[in-house]
Amino acid sequence: MQLNSISTQPGTPVILGSLPNPPIQDQTCPRRATIEIDLMLLAIEALELEGSEAILQTAKELELDEIIKDRVSLWRLRNTNPLRRHNQRRGLTLTEAKALVIVGCYLARRLTVLIRQLLLAYQQLREQGLSMEHHFRLNDYLERFRAHFRSRMNPRRAAVAENYSDEKLNELALNLLTELLFCTGTYGIQRFWFSLFDGEVA
Repeated sequence: MQLNSISTQPGTPVILGSLPNPPIQDQTCPRRATIEIDLMLLAIEALELEGSEAILQTAKELELDEIIKDRVSLWRLRNTNPLRRHNQRRGLTLTEAKALVIVGCYLARRLTVLIRQLLLAYQQLREQGLSMEHHFRLNDYLERFRAHFRSRMNPRRAAVAENYSDEKLNELALNLLTELLFCTGTYGIQRFWFSLFDGEVA
């Protein structure tokens, strides 16, 4: 995938320059990228009891609060996900997407220990043939993720309906934990960003 050189407009937060612009039409995120960004944040909200507040606070710390201004603006950005009940019917701009990805990855780094613990617990439960209910913290994360997903996604969408069972949502939640861990590594933000556009551009 070819990426345009990194550039920022005057007055744009410098941190956004760490992510290059993919050569896509209208500089708007593809559907899949918008969905994946929102699901990553949904997983963080299932890990953090005050997930929305943590997103807003981190945006402020990173000087991205001109993009992610408050709860309403965050809600609008998240609702560019076409699977949401209250889809905004507009695209997520690359600048907005960068801000959400950077904030999400920074939060994932802060949660690295917990993410590793939950993935290790899942592996141990599988080896022992035990259900998720045998690990309180992992089961709590899965329950919260399922509740968040079902309350915010539109069940009339085929992509939502096919992932609506507890089993499918648990699988999605665990896959997202792996993605979050991927984000915490060296150049994790850049690698996650690139992955969002795999197959979208030449």
